[in-house]
This record gives sequence, structure tokens and C-alpha cells, in this order.
Amino acid sequence: MAELRFFFGTMGSGKSTQALQIRHNIAARGLSVILTTQLDRQAGKVSSRLGVAAEAEIVDHDVDLFALARSAYNKGGLHAMVCDEAQFYEPRQIDQLSRVVDELDVEVYAFGLLTSFQGELFPGTKRLLELADVRSELQVEARCWCGARATHNARLVNGVQVYSGALKVVGDTAIDEPEEAPEVTYDLRCRRHWHEGLRQRQGDQLELLDERDDAPALKAQTQQEQEPANT
Repeated sequence: MAELRFFFGTMGSGKSTQALQIRHNIAARGLSVILTTQLDRQAGKVSSRLGVAAEAEIVDHDVDLFALARSAYNKGGLHAMVCDEAQFYEPRQIDQLSRVVDELDVEVYAFGLLTSFQGELFPGTKRLLELADVRSELQVEARCWCGARATHNARLVNGVQVYSGALKVVGDTAIDEPEEAPEVTYDLRCRRHWHEGLRQRQGDQLELLDERDDAPALKAQTQQEQEPANT
């Protein structure tokens, strides 16, 4: 009986590498497999940081994954779907993957991040955790700069860690961008240093607000307190 299996981990934990390996193993037996992705480093492919890659179907927000699978199933049979970057899929597309398993009896292997740069579950990830028959954390442990096990993905804009902005922003790509465009990269953090960056960021913002908004009020208050002493 087919299953919906969700494999998750931080960046650098080997998600894409394992997705490519599973796809290769299935195809090498002469079986039909669909490989899908969204917002990969290389457009139209699933690519690993180890340098391996394979052509893949691009999953835009309006793609019906059940219809895609059913079309392949009706034409010549379908044995499996391997879905990389599944955290970016819409929740309804995760429901469609569950239909691929339940109605077509086709194995589905989904790979993705657990949490976003904001430290919260991606909508697609949340739905996968709710529906998957099997949930497995990849055992390749990526590391924070301090050497501790990485648990969080950090987004950096021009080298500064940020905690707000669009959910889907690709970094570390080879796409040419205007020189004035901010540099978006991603790095790994342990929970301690992810929170440390957040506290520092919040402190900087509060200090900026104090300087801009509170200074006039504080100055007026100080003058009022000094007036009786000067009379």
C-alpha cells in the first residue's frame, strides 16, 4: 500500500541529495517517477549542493499535482512522485499529494524544510505534518557557526539577519541581479544563536524608536521637571 512520506531537515541536511537518489533508484528499475520542485537554485531542476541535478516539473501555486499524476498514470503508469522543496507547496497541493497516494496507490516522497527564516512552520510543511503517513527527520546534522547542531534557517540581507519579509525568497543563486539589489543569503543557526540574533534585532529597533519617537517627549518632560527649580 502506497504512503505519503515527509522527510525534513535544515538546509545542508541532504534533502535534495536524497530526493535525487530515490528518484534515480526508482528510474533505474525501469519504473515511472515524476520529480517536482519549486524555487530550486537551478530553474527547472532539482539540484544538490554536492553538484548533482536532474530535470524536474516546476510546481507553481496553480499546479494541480493530482491531475499531473493522474495524467501520467493513465498514459503509461506511475510508480512514484518525488517532491523537493515541498515546504513551498500550497496546502491544497499537499492535499492533492495525499489523493495521489489514496486514489492512485502511488508512492509520494516529499522533502522540505520544517520552519522558515521566521522560525515558524511553512504552510506546506504544516499540512504535510498533518497528513503524512511517515514523518522522518534527516539524520545528516548541519552545524551552526558555533559548532552546535543547526535547528533554524536564517535569512541574511546584506549580511544582516532579518525576521520579516516575503516568505518565499530564493538566495544563494547564480541569477544575475542589478547591482543595487540587496544580497539575500541563508545561513544555519542553532536555536540559541537564532534567538540571539532576534533579540539583538529587536533591541536595535527599540533603540531606533526611542531616538525617533520618545526623544521629544522625554525632552519636554525634563523641561517641565526643571521649571519649578528655576522659579
